[in-house]
Amino acid sequence: MSVAGFRRAAHETVSGLPREFWWLWTSTLVNRLGAFVATFMALYLTMDRGYSASYAGLVAALHGLGGVVSSLGAGVMTDRLGRRPTMLIAQTSTAVSVAVLGFMEHPFAIAAVAFVVGMASNASRPAVQAMMADIVRPEDRVRAFSLNYWAINLGFAVSSAGAGFIAEYSYLAGFIGEAAMTLFCAVVVFLKVPESRPEQAPVAGGGKAGKDDGVRIGTVLRDGRFMGVVGLSFLVSLIFQQGYVGLPVAMGADGLSSSDFGTAIAVNGVLIVVLQIPVTRFIEHRDPRRLLIISALLAGYGFGLTAFAGSVGVYALTVCVWTLAEIVNAPIQTGLIVQLSPAQGRGRYQGMYTMSWAVAALIAPLMSGVVIDHYGAAWLWGTCAVLGTVAAFGYWLLMRNLPGSAGSAVPAAPVPAGESSAGTAPTGVVVAGSVPAGPVPAGGKDAGAAPAGGAAKDLAAGKKA
Repeated sequence: MSVAGFRRAAHETVSGLPREFWWLWTSTLVNRLGAFVATFMALYLTMDRGYSASYAGLVAALHGLGGVVSSLGAGVMTDRLGRRPTMLIAQTSTAVSVAVLGFMEHPFAIAAVAFVVGMASNASRPAVQAMMADIVRPEDRVRAFSLNYWAINLGFAVSSAGAGFIAEYSYLAGFIGEAAMTLFCAVVVFLKVPESRPEQAPVAGGGKAGKDDGVRIGTVLRDGRFMGVVGLSFLVSLIFQQGYVGLPVAMGADGLSSSDFGTAIAVNGVLIVVLQIPVTRFIEHRDPRRLLIISALLAGYGFGLTAFAGSVGVYALTVCVWTLAEIVNAPIQTGLIVQLSPAQGRGRYQGMYTMSWAVAALIAPLMSGVVIDHYGAAWLWGTCAVLGTVAAFGYWLLMRNLPGSAGSAVPAAPVPAGESSAGTAPTGVVVAGSVPAGPVPAGGKDAGAAPAGGAAKDLAAGKKA
């Protein structure tokens, strides 16, 4: 590609998105640049504090459990209080709790504060995703979620290397540095990001509808199609997280070192940073149903191929396969979640979606440990292939009655009267590149996303929201 062509492609990738999105994007990037606690928690507890690996695992599990607990609560806050107040509370609480964690010495105190850190750091995810859906036009959402997921991986790639050097000097400096960067993000949100929650629907007598506009957690749970997608995201998350819990164990069993694992898994981050934007340009206006099915199969069989790996090179090739699945799945699935969510209930819907990944982050280590110990690593990779096949069939089954994205019109999620959200398409219109929504609540990513969309790797590898 010529320099002029590259510049044109870059301009088309970043143009047309609102200024508020770029402030959110900046906040995401800074958060990932400051990621330290979840990434180095195990090393901190075992090498610096001298605790056992079992205790380190318990603390990591409590950190993940905190994320599970906060997901739905943060979703409710996002709808009730608003996106901006929820992000402010979550990020400020994260900054304070991370700083406090660095000074804790008693085992019980460390475990308790780690649980609080997990709750606080996960609480901003529903608000960020809901705000992006509010402020970005439907036809630009896949691109926006992809750019946000790209920021997650770029920031995490840089922070992993930098934080390693910081840890050699002082773990406390890492805790304080992360707290400072998270607090900076809270200030950015306070100064630069206005509230985007849709206006409440007017009712007879000149008043407004209730704050939730009829959307409750029960509404989300009765939304059959949406909960089906949440279940599929759980399966996909179980697959992706094996790259961080099953893969290093399997490589160690093959006699490979931790540096060999680092080399293989580095391919994942490099490919996402290099390919996320061009791949998104390629898939942006293609049928999202087929893309989700293909990504599920690539994920399942990408990990399935690991059963035949025995060297660093072959392991790296398998990482290439499932990384491509991750690049495709993250923005498309996040866009699907937004399309299936009514504007007034986006916080609760995003909270439920976030919880599916958080629960998978708790189950994935147990799953890999039990399968490898009792049956061998080959059975784990075969299980991943089966899960990928089931997820692909599930996407086909849930979306087979939806028209394609080539201009067909279907009833979209109902928008309350007076809705002014900038990101909501007119009822009955399907925008190219977005997934048409089924009836909500009766019938019904980036990774997904995201990263954070997303977010499988975000949770599994410690990428903090």
